Amino acid sequence: MTKLKLLALGILAATAVSTAQAESQWTVGAGAGVINSPYKQYDRDVYPVPVVTYEGDNFWFRGLGGGYYLWNDTADKLSIMAYYDPTHFKPGDSDSNALRQLDKRRSSLMAGLSYIHNTQYGFLRTALAADTLDNSNGFIWDLAWLYRYTNGALTLTPGIGVQYSSENYNDYYYGVSRQESRRSGLNSYSADDGWDPYLELTASYNFLGDWSVYGTGRYTRLSDEVKDSPMVDKSWTGLFSVGVTYKF
Repeated sequence: MTKLKLLALGILAATAVSTAQAESQWTVGAGAGVINSPYKQYDRDVYPVPVVTYEGDNFWFRGLGGGYYLWNDTADKLSIMAYYDPTHFKPGDSDSNALRQLDKRRSSLMAGLSYIHNTQYGFLRTALAADTLDNSNGFIWDLAWLYRYTNGALTLTPGIGVQYSSENYNDYYYGVSRQESRRSGLNSYSADDGWDPYLELTASYNFLGDWSVYGTGRYTRLSDEVKDSPMVDKSWTGLFSVGVTYKF
């Protein structure tokens, strides 16, 4: 089992559940999920997913991230935040002999600002965060529009968005240096910045009072800068998880 893949799923599941159950202060639960890595010959498996979220007047915590509200009312929520970015590359996790000769790419702690604006037609969600551990020295910007539909105990939250990754971020995770090229036989590659559009959907069904079941997924279309990397053999990546939660 790859621990960082589990953490990536935890971020998605926890964020989705808190979105669907914003009135709850504490939510805990567990489930299972799948992640599809863009790297060559990485396995796609099923992993356990822990879910713990907290929503307060001043602080919030979802999955592997948390923040402090600078502004928090019904329409607008602005916060400083930090989260653990599980993006990584471990040579031994690939069945490709060439990729096994490359250097590790490490996960990082990202920090920045997040903002949510609610309207009767849906809500805007955006975040800007930069690497704080001197790994990629890059930053990412996420922008999405989502709509929450509730019918009795069922809540559906579809969304469409795009993530911008800076040149440093992409080059760290998908570039191939000259030294790596000589060892592996892969062409050297320097990645530029890029835009990754995505679709996501969360479904939550409440039963037995404080218990709910959820399902959440995201499909991301990779930018040309990622797809053109000799480390990558896919044009997309995806996340999916299902589970049960209990709110206090």
